[in-house]
Amino acid sequence: MLHYAVVFLVIALVAAVFGFGGIAAGAVGIAKILFFVFVVMAVVTFVVGLLKRG
Repeated sequence: MLHYAVVFLVIALVAAVFGFGGIAAGAVGIAKILFFVFVVMAVVTFVVGLLKRG
């Protein structure tokens, strides 16, 4: 999922360079959502791993 966030970020940067505002804004929005979902899933996995160990 982090891969998709990076891909959408790159798409947004390329679109921003060419001046396509709507496409860039959409790709940035998707990248942000996927990044935060990845962070939440990583934290949950870390906590569950700690609980199973202890």
